Amino acid sequence: MASITRHGNGWRAQVARRGERRSRVFATKREAQDWAARQEHLIMNASVIAADQVFGALLDRYAQEVSPTKRGERWEVVRLKRLRRDDLAKVRLSALTPQHIADWRDRRLLDVAPVSVNRELSLLSAVCEIARREWGLLQSNPVRDVRRPPDPQPRNRLPTDDEMKRLAFVAGPDLTRSGARAFHAFRFGCETAMRAGEICGLTWERIDLKTRVAHLPMTKNGHSRDVPLTRAAVDLLQELPRMEPVFGMTAGRLDANWRKLRAAAAVEDLHFHDSRAAALTKLSRKVDVMTLAKISGHRDLSILLNVYYRENAASIAQRLDAV
Repeated sequence: MASITRHGNGWRAQVARRGERRSRVFATKREAQDWAARQEHLIMNASVIAADQVFGALLDRYAQEVSPTKRGERWEVVRLKRLRRDDLAKVRLSALTPQHIADWRDRRLLDVAPVSVNRELSLLSAVCEIARREWGLLQSNPVRDVRRPPDPQPRNRLPTDDEMKRLAFVAGPDLTRSGARAFHAFRFGCETAMRAGEICGLTWERIDLKTRVAHLPMTKNGHSRDVPLTRAAVDLLQELPRMEPVFGMTAGRLDANWRKLRAAAAVEDLHFHDSRAAALTKLSRKVDVMTLAKISGHRDLSILLNVYYRENAASIAQRLDAV
């Protein structure tokens, strides 16, 4: 039976049926009652409801109800639409097994790299979890039982001095030109470890040149961050013509300018994001890993240690003697 009780300024609905327990808080008692009735119906008739739906219906519902709540909605919906075109979307929920997911994985590996497949497997798992826990349309998450392809070794690409000279020559000194500002932004990224989107979204009101801090109100992981600026980073900012945003271009325009600049300078396989690795590699020689994580915004230290923290044992040994 459903239980509707007061919870602060709202109402908590609790449902316990067939070993499943679900709970949610609503603003009004009517909303709580309606939700509880719906959940009881879904639990008691899960097999019938599932038998009438195909997996593609889950993808559509997730795109409509869940994706809009995320900052990465646009790209998630693009991936969901791509998945919708695969044969996996035609499988009925009552028949869905880990084998169907594994078959999709093998097909997808023929077209994209393992890292992309793993990213899409995570999305599929999120869809199945919502369908299991909140919609009552799956008894289990089939993605959990599917082996994921191993990710490639972390990217280990830093710009060389010669490449920086060539890029500087092609970009030129005129910062009224977007091409020159693209290289300037790359240099700024090499000092701050900021992502391209963070750099392009930077406005003057969020920069305190006196304390040398740039405030980022929203970052990739959904949290704000204050970025300490080196003196070189401050110098780069002060060299820019005054415009809003600071670098005067969107992330899309920066990417286009960077690709054009890189091609003209005959620099191969250097991504703009490699500026972040360059900054963290340099900063790792000056600060401990916890401080480095605060600068970069990493909440998973394993990613920071395995991908960006590149200080070798010999340099650490020298630092030990200096302490």
